[in-house]
Amino acid sequence: MKILVTGGAGFIGSNVVDGYVKAGHEVLVVDNLSGGRLSNVNPKARFYDMDIRSGEIDGLIKKERPDILNHHAAQISVPDSVADPLLDADINIKGLLNLLESASRHKVKKVIFISSGGAIYGEASEYPTSEAYQPIPLSPYAVTKYSSEHYLAYYRHQHGLNYTTLRYANIYGPRQIAHGEAGVVAIFMDNLIKGKQSVLYHFPDDDGGMVRDYCFVGDVVKANLSALTKGMGDFFNIGTSIETKTLELYNVIFKAFKDLRPDVPDNLSMPVRKAARPGDLTLSCLIVEKARGALGWSPETRLDEGIGKTLQWRLDQTE
Repeated sequence: MKILVTGGAGFIGSNVVDGYVKAGHEVLVVDNLSGGRLSNVNPKARFYDMDIRSGEIDGLIKKERPDILNHHAAQISVPDSVADPLLDADINIKGLLNLLESASRHKVKKVIFISSGGAIYGEASEYPTSEAYQPIPLSPYAVTKYSSEHYLAYYRHQHGLNYTTLRYANIYGPRQIAHGEAGVVAIFMDNLIKGKQSVLYHFPDDDGGMVRDYCFVGDVVKANLSALTKGMGDFFNIGTSIETKTLELYNVIFKAFKDLRPDVPDNLSMPVRKAARPGDLTLSCLIVEKARGALGWSPETRLDEGIGKTLQWRLDQTE
């Protein structure tokens, strides 16, 4: 297949590109490098320095005629979306519509859309949360992701453009950047490398920080491979169904770091506590049984194993 991956120079997108290339597909990458890095782009992929909101997108899709549009490009930070909802909507909604218009016009067969199971469900009364739960987005970022899912349904109904939506939990792994809540693993690792204290954001009644579902990027790549031919017109949680408090996550990272750098100062063993930020959720954990059944996908990487791989990559970048 010929696959166009937007955001293919970014953390998750570039890992997905690697997976597609390894599987023998022809891959195109669109990225404006606002958050991605050219060094992340697989040398066997064709790279286009382009913004998803640009008028150039239509000419590219017309020229290349990809079979699949895999849409990873996005504004990914919940706090940033709260600070600037207009920019968040401009990138996440107008950017998507620009792509969908071209995809439907030039007969792209399918869109794989990346949504957020970690954000769109809000403070869910069903916990852990399945796809049967009605999303109640509580941040501009979450609103744009859920709105985008409705646009996909419209384009399928009106133009016959098929899709599969993957609702990601909190994804971590090699190439992650330290930006917003989405980059908490990278933030903690960067701070330890620099000898800086980390921050634990929390609500008044919790003792270990917010609960999240952390899924390793290597497992996410496999979900994107399955979505090429499965899950038509449907949406799927992609996570681990395992609850992890932020302090537990930090402890796993600190232990892995101390195993490799025994001289790390003991005062870094505990992060500083600060009040939760606007848009933060107390609990987020996803049920992934639907993906097991329809996509034949399941998470395989334990948190300590994934953190070990990620930290080793991180340290390799500093040496």
